[in-house]
Amino acid sequence: MTKGPAPVRTPYALLRHVLALLGALLLLGAQEAPAASAADNGEWAVYPAASQLGSRPYFYLSADPGDTVTDRVTVANKTAAPLTFLLYGADAYNTERDGGFAVRTRQEQQTGTGAWIRPARDRVTVPARSAVTVPYTLTVPATAEPGDHAGALVALDERIARAGTGRDAVALGVQRAVAARVHLRVGGPTVPALSVEDVTLVQHRPLVPGTRTSRAVVSYTLHNRGNVTLDPRVALRAEGAFGRTLLTRDLGRLPAALLPRQKIRLTAEWTGSPQLDWGDVTLTATAQDVRASGRAGFLALPWLPLAVLLTGTAGGALALRLRRRRSARGDAST
Repeated sequence: MTKGPAPVRTPYALLRHVLALLGALLLLGAQEAPAASAADNGEWAVYPAASQLGSRPYFYLSADPGDTVTDRVTVANKTAAPLTFLLYGADAYNTERDGGFAVRTRQEQQTGTGAWIRPARDRVTVPARSAVTVPYTLTVPATAEPGDHAGALVALDERIARAGTGRDAVALGVQRAVAARVHLRVGGPTVPALSVEDVTLVQHRPLVPGTRTSRAVVSYTLHNRGNVTLDPRVALRAEGAFGRTLLTRDLGRLPAALLPRQKIRLTAEWTGSPQLDWGDVTLTATAQDVRASGRAGFLALPWLPLAVLLTGTAGGALALRLRRRRSARGDAST
């Protein structure tokens, strides 16, 4: 991979060897609840085979360890020219930044659902404004853990698009993909578990109290420790000195599906946080009959006025001490 953009002056055949493949896999519904529509980027769509488009937006499968299930996936070409796709299974995960639903690229190692999916064809050419349906099998290993396993069936466009045109083109290529989600439940005991970890609070206060509104940023990690997918809800509560309630509110921008064994780092802003107080903030997460909390303390002091006060006090004490020394020397001389 090149260290930075550079003008392309080589034939396209050579360019392909220096292109950096950007895993531009579509993030499917990062913050939204599942909608009854196919995964679609405007040029092609991928969805479970059904009697009509969108009637099965995702694959919902159930199997026991050692079982094999079969289904069919449809790839629809909406353009005026034939398109060829690489078709493969991929593991799914939550992005650490915001908890969005994402899938592994073809170059990454698949260890779960992505490794268990086998399409009947790994390359498919779809005529213009047409659709092709491909059967696939999903074989669950006998040693598979019970619970939820998320993945996707991905249709990767084989074309590599260059960034820019002419002399402005750079040695950087992009491949695009669209994926249909696969939600697999492996038979066995299900154990929901959730924890709130690493709660921190960073305060932003004016140097001079009252000159502007203060705020605080609360950061925390939400960790799904169980084997089932969770739909978490988080409440923030802040208490000041002597147990006074300063803030109570439900937090938004949470993932609709926190996958098993996934952890994500989230933040919440507290506008109007105290400029002179001490206490703690508590985050309480709930989902599917599980509940967990995390806490962090805070100390809000007006540091500039306090520094001025301490400096003045120290200066006054020093002056008084020097005055007493002079007085003592004068008495000794007398």
